[in-house]
Amino acid sequence: MGPQFRSNIVVFGSLLIFVALCIVFPRVLAFADLAARELRFFWWLALIAGIAIYISYSLGRKKR
Repeated sequence: MGPQFRSNIVVFGSLLIFVALCIVFPRVLAFADLAARELRFFWWLALIAGIAIYISYSLGRKKR
């Protein structure tokens, strides 16, 4: 199991969790829809998500 495979599992798992949350809690889907439509008001969500993705990939790398 290489690092690329692990990375794919993490991406697929987070997508699966998001879909499950949207099915179980319909308000999550409504919030995601609102955030997608009104990104100019929810720019901070995109910023937080970008920082989280950057940190998750930077912590997973080996030190040079």
